[in-house]
Amino acid sequence: MGFLDRQVSDTQIKLRSRLWLYVISSIILFLLIVPSLIVIPMSFSDSQYLEFPPKNLSLRWYENYFFSWKVENGFNDWMAATRTSLLVAVLTIFVATPIGTLAAYGLTNSSARIRSILFPVMISPMMVPIILVAIGLFYFYVQFNMVNSIPGLVLGHSLVAMPLVLIIVLSALKNYDMNQEKVARSLGASRTRAFIEITLPQIKFSLVSAGLISFLTSFDEIIISLFVAGGDNSTITRSMFLALRDQIDPTIAAISTILIIISSGLLILSQTISGKARPD
Repeated sequence: MGFLDRQVSDTQIKLRSRLWLYVISSIILFLLIVPSLIVIPMSFSDSQYLEFPPKNLSLRWYENYFFSWKVENGFNDWMAATRTSLLVAVLTIFVATPIGTLAAYGLTNSSARIRSILFPVMISPMMVPIILVAIGLFYFYVQFNMVNSIPGLVLGHSLVAMPLVLIIVLSALKNYDMNQEKVARSLGASRTRAFIEITLPQIKFSLVSAGLISFLTSFDEIIISLFVAGGDNSTITRSMFLALRDQIDPTIAAISTILIIISSGLLILSQTISGKARPD
């Protein structure tokens, strides 16, 4: 039996019949990954401009990022923007994860009719173009003087992160035997105590994964940040966009490389945790 004729599933599907799928998947992955990887060697160039391939290697743009405090042309320093992004991303975890978890728990214990109505509403921030969400938030924040504020950023990022948390936790609860919680309640435990002591420990890996996704969603978000962030509370992605628009600063390539490493690491960690959460 040749390599292409070996069985790849229990349904007698052979590798040859799926070869076209692997080829298309490889092309798509290539087109998605390679443009990002080009940024990495560019970040090690000593040129004053973005250059690929770099003629001479240097760490000057990483030094410019890590040791920047104030730069010319009125931009906030890179490290201040990074601190803002990290703060907002961490706070987003503590807002989006509990709300998404409670929403998933409520949907799980609701009737199919109510679930079919509420679920599309709760994930609507994923379906509505993010630019419309950002515009709506901007005009809403203007009424309450929340533009360019940390709370405004946290609430905006939580809005787009919560649907992801909802989907992750909802999937975990579907694989969870709710009868265990009912037994605890039948023995005198309140619904809250039964949820905290019985249900939460068994979906903890999904909660951690949802928290990491919330962090990553907030840290990488740019559209909402362009509308509601600014001044001393500019995020790193917003600062990168403005710097790329107004001046070609190779520091952006160094920051992009760091963001690629952080995002890839968190995604791998999230997938590893999600794997532990799945039943054998």
